[in-house]
Amino acid sequence: MTPTDQVFDEEWRPSDFAFDAHVAGVFDDMVSRSVPFYDEVQRMQTELAVSLLPDGDSLVYDLGCSTATTLAAIAGHPGCPAGARFVGIDNAPDMLDRAGEKIAERGLADRIELVRGELNGSLALSSCDMVIMNWTLQFVRPVAREALVRAIAAALRPGGVLFLSEKILVGDSLLNRLYIEFYYDYKRNRGYSDTEIRNKREALENVLVPYRSDENHELLRHCGFASVDSFFRWYNFESLVAVKGDPSRD
Repeated sequence: MTPTDQVFDEEWRPSDFAFDAHVAGVFDDMVSRSVPFYDEVQRMQTELAVSLLPDGDSLVYDLGCSTATTLAAIAGHPGCPAGARFVGIDNAPDMLDRAGEKIAERGLADRIELVRGELNGSLALSSCDMVIMNWTLQFVRPVAREALVRAIAAALRPGGVLFLSEKILVGDSLLNRLYIEFYYDYKRNRGYSDTEIRNKREALENVLVPYRSDENHELLRHCGFASVDSFFRWYNFESLVAVKGDPSRD
């Protein structure tokens, strides 16, 4: 049974959000109750990923892999190409420990490698076919985001795919406020108290910095992705699939 997230209840003391042992222990419950339609986004992304991976040998990176839910879903899908290899990168040892347990439980240790690494600095990626960043780029310092996306684009082979899911802002202030209010209602309906919602918002204030939807689209195109499409959108949450330019397709 997945432990219940109570990290930000009445006993929480003000501090910045961190992916420490307390969060890692309840992360699967936290993300499933905090990200709207989390399971459906994972299902859709898995469906797209196994359809877009090339036959034969291929390499997939998950940057900010957390507890490896995404990696396990794709690698364990019956339609996943047999030659696909997976590497999960995360900077939180506690998250990687939980990821390793999950991968072992599902018998996928021979297909998935876990690596501790930082995304805010230089990131060395091997030539690859797919990169996944689920609610990860929003935690990277804004000044470092373009360099990271450029490094991803440079590592991807022509026609390679990037999946990017993010919490977003919108340009219209009224809509932005309404979307946030609807999101808090969503969390209340999933058992979070007003105290927990407020405490987590304060903890994330200096850690999670969302961009507008159009800013994310423009960033991807600016860094070399010829095609960018939103495959899921719920108020202030969006999931994108971006394809690197491939001259052979012209």
